[in-house]
Amino acid sequence: MSGPTIRVLSLLELLQSNSQLTGTELARQLGVDKRTVRRYIRVLEDLGVPVTTEQGRDGGYTLVAGFKLPPMMFTNEETFALSLGLLAANNLHLAGTQTALSSVQAKLERVMPAKLKSRAKAVSERISLMFPESVTDAPQPHLQPLLDALEHQRSVAICYARHQQEVVSRRVDPYGLLFRRGHWYMSGYCHLRQELRTFRLDHIQQVELLEVCFEPPEGFNTAEYFIQSLNAMPCNLEVKVVLHADQSEAAEVLGSMAGMLQPQQDGLLLSTRTDSSYWFALWLSQLPFDFTILEPTELKLALKNQAERLLKLSGR
Repeated sequence: MSGPTIRVLSLLELLQSNSQLTGTELARQLGVDKRTVRRYIRVLEDLGVPVTTEQGRDGGYTLVAGFKLPPMMFTNEETFALSLGLLAANNLHLAGTQTALSSVQAKLERVMPAKLKSRAKAVSERISLMFPESVTDAPQPHLQPLLDALEHQRSVAICYARHQQEVVSRRVDPYGLLFRRGHWYMSGYCHLRQELRTFRLDHIQQVELLEVCFEPPEGFNTAEYFIQSLNAMPCNLEVKVVLHADQSEAAEVLGSMAGMLQPQQDGLLLSTRTDSSYWFALWLSQLPFDFTILEPTELKLALKNQAERLLKLSGR
């Protein structure tokens, strides 16, 4: 597409995303002058897009309520992004989403012109994605009511029970949801404990949407909080290990985890925490490159015990 055509479509997107925008605001976001904005508005009107113009200091441009951008106006890049997103979601094998994903794919292909349909089909049939192995999550009957609570910022009453523990009733202000290694988690403010908590959805037995509303903390990130809460567990041991490898070698073995490593003179420093020296020693022993454990002592002893066990099994 040419530059002006893309800007006309961008103008339409802006009008769809905002109740009203002035000519000055549109010109600034599109990188053009106000005269050009008026020309783009006329182009939209010629295409049959209903735009209302209000004069005066507080006036501006408004898209008539109910008008939707036709999917056939997607660009090649947008088609690729949509198709890749559907492919990624499908490969995650999230419980209860397979039928919905197939329906979305079919709807997109029905309304796309032949050229874009061909691009979408090529992505779904010729591109493969590999994700870390994880246990496939069971269906989550509580996911939809929690999404409603997140959307409308309403508290929920839940009945929650950890493994082999009694059921506890709680009132929670849900701030966000997280899918990690085959399980769904909800993070939010627990009024029973009067602090932020994280709950596994498969441990929730009942959810009731309450009329009470709340204001979530600005910029709250569920994934970041989840990692911070794991690291703050009192049973966790702080681990510092130097991996004697370069960045490319580490990335090939560790994937996205390599982004946590800090370059050192003799390798890459891994700083993390663990609640099991045994399992961390087992993980280290599988690495294809050498390493030096700086701390803790418990990890060094666990690795030594692991080495002695392997020597014994080898018959030496």
